[in-house]
Amino acid sequence: MSPPTIRASEVGEYVYCARAWWLRRVAGEEPEGRERREAGTALHAAHGRAVTLSGWAMRLGALLLVIGLLLLLPLLFA
Repeated sequence: MSPPTIRASEVGEYVYCARAWWLRRVAGEEPEGRERREAGTALHAAHGRAVTLSGWAMRLGALLLVIGLLLLLPLLFA
């Protein structure tokens, strides 16, 4: 029988609150607020997608600005 595996996140949980780690790992209790944490995770994922999309929109805007300036260049020298 191999010893149990302890993940790095569990070490962080233990350092933060040894009693909470014991309740979860040894006693098998689950902390309250699971739905709230899952909703927060979903909210953060949606925000991340929005930030990524806005980055692409900024790049597209810059590209269109450069194209517009290049199209105006011949009119300035004509």
